[in-house]
Amino acid sequence: MAAVGLFRPLWSEAILEELHEHEVRKLIRRGASRGFARSRAAYLDSQMRIHFDDALVIGWERLEGSFGLADSNDEHVVAAAVSGGAGAIVTNNIKDFPDDRIPPSIRVLSPAEFAKHIVSINPPLAAQAIFEISHRRQNPQESPLKILQTLESIYGMVEVNELLSPLFADS
Repeated sequence: MAAVGLFRPLWSEAILEELHEHEVRKLIRRGASRGFARSRAAYLDSQMRIHFDDALVIGWERLEGSFGLADSNDEHVVAAAVSGGAGAIVTNNIKDFPDDRIPPSIRVLSPAEFAKHIVSINPPLAAQAIFEISHRRQNPQESPLKILQTLESIYGMVEVNELLSPLFADS
């Protein structure tokens, strides 16, 4: 969705490091070797940096620790969001980002809530993003409808599937 301009991603080096660690653990849980998992996580990191070269937030460190979060390890996320001018923090860990600790200009959303919001802004453009993902998936090939079903079944993106699947009814 970011690749077609529906939102602008932001992250810090600390967020990318955390993502790398989570990606490695996820792939290992799914049966990948540690070496393969590290390689795929490094590839993901490099692709994010290449395709979103303006997403890296710098200077966030001065704000870290100023939000009073219960888990101090989450402070860097809010600091990067504030420094980068983000409108949302997207996380499955919503309980660790209470509204009274987050600046009012920033919403804390689950990935499913965020995706629903982004897709509802421009469903045809979101459908284009899904089509492009489908076009890149060659081994195995996946249809846009299959991708939407996966987003629903694995990530709970029911509304995304409901909004976009009618746009692929003829495919």
